[in-house]
Amino acid sequence: MRTLTYFVSDVHLGLDVKDPAGREARFVRFLRSIPAERTETLYLLGDIWDFWYEYRDVVPKGYVRVFAALTELMDAGVKVRFFTGNHDIWAYSYFESLGMERLEQPAVVEIAGKTFCLGHGDGLGPGMRGYKLMRSIFHNRFLQTLFSGLHPWFAFRLGNGWSRSSRLAKSEEYVFKGKEEPLYRWAEAFAEKRHVDYFIFGHLHASVDLPLPGGGRLMVLKDWMDASPYFFFDGAEVFTRLS
Repeated sequence: MRTLTYFVSDVHLGLDVKDPAGREARFVRFLRSIPAERTETLYLLGDIWDFWYEYRDVVPKGYVRVFAALTELMDAGVKVRFFTGNHDIWAYSYFESLGMERLEQPAVVEIAGKTFCLGHGDGLGPGMRGYKLMRSIFHNRFLQTLFSGLHPWFAFRLGNGWSRSSRLAKSEEYVFKGKEEPLYRWAEAFAEKRHVDYFIFGHLHASVDLPLPGGGRLMVLKDWMDASPYFFFDGAEVFTRLS
């Protein structure tokens, strides 16, 4: 009987800091540790890749063991559903061609009688005007088409250079602002309109598990820079684990 659901975010495969090869190996071990015969769905909540850009006929090289492990899970009957994050926005059809299902945040899903609200978490909440402007630019299809006109050699160096300027590459820890955090305020407002048992996101690179006034919980996954965190739901409760 399939009663387990797994959630993982912000692995940042390919980011050239803190042993990228070791991080990829840890992620593959995690995927292969999932008991396929008991697992219904694996949710990838964005930024699994630190930079991913798909041309119609070209995808980033490497990650063969990652895709092999994901394919093995799907071949065993596990559903793999993914959200794009702010680093792997530019996934267009390759993941679907492997059998994964794309979801758009915020996605509300029912699992074993519990209501989950899922996504990467970027851009949710009040404020953040500069970030939201940048996000809208990255999601603009016309600008994406223009970027596709660049030769992959140049495009990937540009994208990887941008990734190396990120907060993760600089080892800057994000300080979660508690009830003043935009994501918390967004979840609190959302829960006033619709009952949700668990809000689960990534993006902030902070480990969070807070109750909401409406009775639900806001849970945020930390990144994989120093450890291998994931959540799993056993049909009754969500647990935090390190693989």
